Amino acid sequence: MNEKLTEQLDGLLEKYAELLVGHSSNEYKEKVKAWIIYNHIAKTMPPLAQHWNKTYPDAKENIMQVIKEIKELNEQNRKKE
Repeated sequence: MNEKLTEQLDGLLEKYAELLVGHSSNEYKEKVKAWIIYNHIAKTMPPLAQHWNKTYPDAKENIMQVIKEIKELNEQNRKKE
């Protein structure tokens, strides 16, 4: 990927994180990015996600915590609006 596209995608991710959870810090951008990747893989290739979950149970627990946190922040963010 070229640098311009990388910057543009980062801007898109930043705005998405802000709209989704109300924060666009690097920490939340990374959490939202992990959530996007896991969610997409789980929906498009469930066997791969299941294999990953079985292979890395600690990572599965961590991503589930991230998903829970994003869901809670999204609900709080929507209540503000």
